[in-house]
Amino acid sequence: MATYAFLSDEWVSEARKIREEHDPHEAAIAHRVKMNLVITEVPFGEGAIDAHVDSMDGSLELELGHIEPAALKVSLDYLTAKALLVDGDPQVAMQAFITGKIRVEGDMAMLMAIQAISPDGSSQQMAKRLREITE
Repeated sequence: MATYAFLSDEWVSEARKIREEHDPHEAAIAHRVKMNLVITEVPFGEGAIDAHVDSMDGSLELELGHIEPAALKVSLDYLTAKALLVDGDPQVAMQAFITGKIRVEGDMAMLMAIQAISPDGSSQQMAKRLREITE
């Protein structure tokens, strides 16, 4: 299986295909959020990527570009974003907050609520597939 750099155009394209294969209602997310991300220190392109997370329809969407209105804006470096969004490593979040690698603007309570989400079987399968395509 081919692997791609996290958030590269190729990775985003493959991630979209994986998301389309899963029924969005199968893995409904209880907490609704629109959150913009600024991912810095990206090892390709311009060095930073604007992205967003949107779960307003009950499914989790990670896409490029910012959306408005957003309840939160989270800035973090590439390796931290990859560890959180692909590897699902909760320890990274704690370390990143302590060391200032994650900066949050907006509704901090909402961020804490979505951190508490436990992935179901479908979400875990999708996360596994994303890890498989990521360098």
